Amino acid sequence: MKKSLVTVVLLSAGALAISAQADMEGKLDAKAEFEKHCAACHPGGGNTINQAKPLKREALRKNGIKSWKDIVAKIRNPGPGMTKFDKKEMPDKEARAIAEYVLKTFK
Repeated sequence: MKKSLVTVVLLSAGALAISAQADMEGKLDAKAEFEKHCAACHPGGGNTINQAKPLKREALRKNGIKSWKDIVAKIRNPGPGMTKFDKKEMPDKEARAIAEYVLKTFK
């Protein structure tokens, strides 16, 4: 148990360090941002809250999500069960990077 906790802490610290480094260079690590904000409820592009709404392309289209702009709109004003991320909590640049990552990754 203790070993697992240490591993999780170290992996989290590493992800944050990578994200901070990329941000300092003016680049965002979209995967790291997704892991930080979204992966708890959307592991592997799924959806632990509403299984009918995974992040797979076909499911997104069925739910009216066709572009990164649509994903950002959901990030800003989600439906029931999803955390709302305002611009202060997740700036537009970060939200767009995550949205584009979702579209490229979860086919």
